[in-house]
Amino acid sequence: MERKKTQVEEINRDAYDIANPENAAYKVDKGLTAEIVTDISTEKNEPGWMLEHRLQSLAVYERLPLPNWGPSLHELDMNHIVTYVRPNMAMTDNWNEVPEEIKQTFDRLGIPEAEKLALSGVGAQYDSEVVYHSIKEEMRQQGVIYTDMDTALHEYEDIVKKHFMKLLPATAHKFAALHGAVWSGGSFVYVPKDVEVHMPLQSYFRLNAPGAGQFEHTLIILEEGARLHFIEGCSAPRYNALNLHAGCVELYVGENATLRYSTIENWSRNMMNLNSKCAAVEKNGAIEWVSGTFGSHITMLYPSSILRGDGARSEFTGITFAAAGQELDTGTKVIHAAPNTSSTVSSKSISKSGGKAIYRSAVTVLPEAKNSKSSVSCESLMLDRESRSDTIPVMDIRNDEVDIGHEAKIGRISEETVFYLMTRGIGENEAKALIVRGFVEPITKELPLEYAVEMNRLVALEFEGGIG
Repeated sequence: MERKKTQVEEINRDAYDIANPENAAYKVDKGLTAEIVTDISTEKNEPGWMLEHRLQSLAVYERLPLPNWGPSLHELDMNHIVTYVRPNMAMTDNWNEVPEEIKQTFDRLGIPEAEKLALSGVGAQYDSEVVYHSIKEEMRQQGVIYTDMDTALHEYEDIVKKHFMKLLPATAHKFAALHGAVWSGGSFVYVPKDVEVHMPLQSYFRLNAPGAGQFEHTLIILEEGARLHFIEGCSAPRYNALNLHAGCVELYVGENATLRYSTIENWSRNMMNLNSKCAAVEKNGAIEWVSGTFGSHITMLYPSSILRGDGARSEFTGITFAAAGQELDTGTKVIHAAPNTSSTVSSKSISKSGGKAIYRSAVTVLPEAKNSKSSVSCESLMLDRESRSDTIPVMDIRNDEVDIGHEAKIGRISEETVFYLMTRGIGENEAKALIVRGFVEPITKELPLEYAVEMNRLVALEFEGGIG
């Protein structure tokens, strides 16, 4: 009797794959030149130092080679990418003023409903610019600033100039340089000393134009004792043309401050996702990353934490789902640069139908980081023999007074565990369902409600037989 395979349903992308007709007010030509970079800066009426930064970044981009490791990026040709597409509307804080086709897009994604129920503020970007931004008045009164990066560049120029691409300079890698040259849109958040934002802020980035790139910049600054949960979501419809995402996230966490940064990247299969994220954490501060990577053709994403204050802490919780035609290369990086710092990494991946899920981590403990602790755990579950999963952890420990642990697991569902559950009176199929649900549960419980629902939909399983 033929044994049926376990079927893992992929996410229903109906809400994500509906594209609107192009209606851009302005867009640059395809390609990447100094003229195009200057056009973007001129169009946005930027100060001279930002144009200079863009042109310097372009020079770095042209000088740096592609990474000689990780997924092949040979399909990416910047001569075919449009780097700036301005939608045909100005940013507003009134949802009724958003054009109907854009409003319907965000309605399908559930953004307005989430704003009413559980958020302190919302930002919505469409192609290269933010079209809607709002924050609750009580947050404003406490001095919280939440706006788009273009507004921040003009109204809070000194703060932006002090922090912009200081954690992730153009020289960090080729796609940081690309971002520095053509960035547009994104979010700016400033939380004053000892202010706690009780409900999360959420920014959503939607790329509609085929063959375009999205290069949003997110800059978040928490002063001493502040607390914030920031949620970021991304999506794009599926086209035959290659799209590119090379955003940049910089997070500054002050003394005794805590920032939770949750993100779900759910791009379509024509997207090349080369995003960069980095947090700097001061004394007794904490950064909590919750990361879900579900879409794209190729992803290279490694959120980084620099623990530069005594007692600073980093937690990373991530999950990756790779299906046919996907190569998702993800992980995290932590630098312990002060005494008594600690980091926890918990990463899980599922691969199916020939998908490739690669986990990389790099934990560095510098000589001055005495009494530091780090625990790294990565688990991979392959659902068939065609899929692939690699784990590539690296640890660079430069003093002896540390507590370091690492655990990695790759495999299929354990037949021994299935047998154990069956001895407890549970049927074989339900036993396997329990194991898979348990595999992802530590991640889903960390996600905001709407994303946890999405996650559960993603891993909805139809158990008809054995895996493998």
